[in-house]
Amino acid sequence: MLYPIGIQSFADIRERGFVYVDKTAMVYQMALRGKFYFLSRPRRFGKSLLVSTMEAYFLGKKELFKGLAIEKLETDWVQYPILHLDLNAQNYTNENALQEELDKHLMIWEQAYGLTTDKSLSPETRFYNVIHNVYKQTGKQVVVLIDEYDKPLLNTIDNETLHSVYRNMLKAFFSVLKSLDACIRFGFITGVSKFSHVSIFSDLNNLKDISMDPRYVDICGISEQELHGYFDDSIRELADANGITFEEACGQLRKQYDGYHFREDSIGVYNPFSLLNTFDSQVFNDYWFETGTPTFLVKLLQSKNYRLKDLEGKKVMSDVLSTTDTATSNPIPVLYQSGYLTIKGYDRKMRIYTLGFPNEEVERGFFNFLLPYYTPISNDDKASFLSDFVVAVDEGRPEDFLLLIQTMLAGQDYRIAGDAEKYFQNTFYLIFQLLGFNVVVEQATSQGRMDVTIQTDGYIYIIELKLDKTAEEALRQIKDNQYARPFQADKRKLYLIGVNFSSETRTVEKWVVEECSCCIKKQ
Repeated sequence: MLYPIGIQSFADIRERGFVYVDKTAMVYQMALRGKFYFLSRPRRFGKSLLVSTMEAYFLGKKELFKGLAIEKLETDWVQYPILHLDLNAQNYTNENALQEELDKHLMIWEQAYGLTTDKSLSPETRFYNVIHNVYKQTGKQVVVLIDEYDKPLLNTIDNETLHSVYRNMLKAFFSVLKSLDACIRFGFITGVSKFSHVSIFSDLNNLKDISMDPRYVDICGISEQELHGYFDDSIRELADANGITFEEACGQLRKQYDGYHFREDSIGVYNPFSLLNTFDSQVFNDYWFETGTPTFLVKLLQSKNYRLKDLEGKKVMSDVLSTTDTATSNPIPVLYQSGYLTIKGYDRKMRIYTLGFPNEEVERGFFNFLLPYYTPISNDDKASFLSDFVVAVDEGRPEDFLLLIQTMLAGQDYRIAGDAEKYFQNTFYLIFQLLGFNVVVEQATSQGRMDVTIQTDGYIYIIELKLDKTAEEALRQIKDNQYARPFQADKRKLYLIGVNFSSETRTVEKWVVEECSCCIKKQ
């Protein structure tokens, strides 16, 4: 089987015999029922292929759809003029970048239809002229397909001035679609994030957002039914190559790549990029994360002093999932729309969503990506540090793993972003979570909240963190608040650990370790 990895052209996939998961029935339904649509999905999820499929359909290329669902649904196969705008090609690092990208596409359209290019006019005026004149020339309504509309906005989310310039430019550009409604047969806008109607799409109030529409939850990505309908032979080959059963291969695929939910109580969706790469290489790996993670996500988390432990099980109202605006935004909608968090549950009475990581690939990859931003560990040093750290924790040597943290943090100069106490707590949480330990941050007790609790097969560590105070004070808090009481009946060895961080030296200033007396009595 041929897997279309990195191929976003529907025509290429069909003409060269690559496997294509049929989404054409949904394309037909969209064209039949409405006119202007918006879809938000994570990167590498098949949005560009969907746009390409729409383009081939509205160009009337019936031969490309032979054997697909739409072949039996469509009877007319009308050819419409297409205006396809893809904003993914620029880095958008300066004020002229978006103008240049719009100019490039406008010139292509103007030349294709013999129109005069006048760069003294604004992009929205030229866009208006193109649509209006193409409609007059051809006598047919225009199809407008806009892919990755938000690339300029995401690239500048931490640059408020440039972000505002781009936002205003795109708002004016998109407003043309509303004013030329009669000239347009179909409009489709897609991207990763949904920037507020107030700031971007306010003039396009006839735009239907299908990002959480139950009819289109799997319009991008691969459902469980599609996985087995198209790829059972691939799963068998994967299982044989890895010396596991078919059922075990299915289970690993599910844990590593499934779990995206774009609406409450909806089916899970697999990441298509990781799935196809796994079948092609016959190796389980974190393919989606290897293609890059936007650094603006980390900047948002750090600038907001966001506690990393709150990402799993985060509860939000529905409006939080659908909108993000500027560099001062809550990081949660950006993380959700980018695919790092997904819907895990829904309280219908309160209309509250519970979010979490969709699968192992995302959780592991996300913590791996964050580590250099919260610690000075380089990629060269990461393997040896993490290996030594795991052994020390597993063998019940708290002095050794604390010394490793102290040495690591003091290894080189780095900047602490935001609140120092939360920053150090995030560092502890990140390291233990990344290594797969059972770690709980700020666990509530009847007497207070334990800063960090780590549990292994043989040991329990209760850690209290202080900033610019004393390790003895931290240990005394553990004892005074009786944080060890919930573990008194546990047979594992329990360590009480007080740690003091220094904001001046930016590392562990001192620690005190004491074996819990209740554990000594048990022995």
